[in-house]
Amino acid sequence: MSMHQPVTRSTRLAARFHEVRQYSLSLVEGLTAEDCQLQSMAEASPVKWHLAHTSWFFETFILSGMPNAPATFDPAYKVLFNSYYVGVGARHLRAERGMLSRPSLDEILAYRAHVDCHMRAALDGGALSDDALNLIELGLNHEQQHQELILTDLKHHFSLNPLLPAWRSGSADGATNDEQSANTFVAIDGGLVDIGHRGKAFCFDNERPRHKVWLEPFELTRRNVSNGDYLAFMAEGGYERPELWLSDGWDMVCNTQMQAPLYWRHDGENWRRFTLHGEQLLDHSAPVMHISFYEADAYARWAGARLPTEAEWEFAAAANQDLRGLFDQVWQWTNSAYLPYPGYQPAAGAVGEYNGKFMINQMVLRGSSLATPPGHARISYRNFFPASARWQFSGLRLAR
Repeated sequence: MSMHQPVTRSTRLAARFHEVRQYSLSLVEGLTAEDCQLQSMAEASPVKWHLAHTSWFFETFILSGMPNAPATFDPAYKVLFNSYYVGVGARHLRAERGMLSRPSLDEILAYRAHVDCHMRAALDGGALSDDALNLIELGLNHEQQHQELILTDLKHHFSLNPLLPAWRSGSADGATNDEQSANTFVAIDGGLVDIGHRGKAFCFDNERPRHKVWLEPFELTRRNVSNGDYLAFMAEGGYERPELWLSDGWDMVCNTQMQAPLYWRHDGENWRRFTLHGEQLLDHSAPVMHISFYEADAYARWAGARLPTEAEWEFAAAANQDLRGLFDQVWQWTNSAYLPYPGYQPAAGAVGEYNGKFMINQMVLRGSSLATPPGHARISYRNFFPASARWQFSGLRLAR
């Protein structure tokens, strides 16, 4: 008879819980408490807040609902670290998260340790319901989203520091392969296709239900648009030609005076860009990133093409076409508004606020970026941001 304990869903989740929680801590190694305090704009959050909010999720939705629930670490945290869950109660203003000098980073790390201890005990006990295990799975994927936000938000506030500090030493963000080669198109048959998550593995509720979509035959570029490609658009007056821009996009150009992707700077001789590893010379071969939907759309018009729909992107990715850089380089803007799939039903309770209530004034991005945690991306994943967002690792590939 085997002396090994059976591998249950609870034990698998316990191992995954440890891995995900440790990865969050690894992202802040080498950062100071001051680094983790700052909030550079209302859309971003301090690193410290991300560390606390992801712990708040487990305390609020798992631990507090257990029989003999552990004592709340600090009652004030229920408000301070609630993000947008109206059903849970009051929330601290998002734009003022950077004002929270208290609790300190050490106190937040102690909060994480407190939550981790009780979560490990709950998982090791093996008595959690399927509903609770489902919420833990959601919480882990939620934390992975915040791991990416830690990097995007940290990069933004570091870029505003005249010292241009680096998060890590190393090469620039992004691929440095043959991205400067001719960006040829790959022909893809259309037809009646299925999109949406399939199988029983985890997905967010906005990836379901799987449903049919009609696609006309189309083409996608073999790779993502590179910095070198984008420089050609800029050289031909891309930011000065209103005929290339959507009306709101042209207003954004005029109001912000943007002339290049976010984090680009011309030093008089060369273009440079700020990366997680400090400011470096622009790599022409790397995929362009930190552009808004408006910039992606204008570039596509200039190139005599368009952005793909999310259904086109997903079908091509699932068909294993000869496409490079679908994942782990940049999120790719699509021409699809973020809307519910036919038959979509948000989850019950407060976690139902996770996705559904944001299905307005957002555009879908597909794939994943260099900042996406390992194992988090999948073909059916639907990322979404407002059309003006630039601080995410967002780029594009062309369709026609």
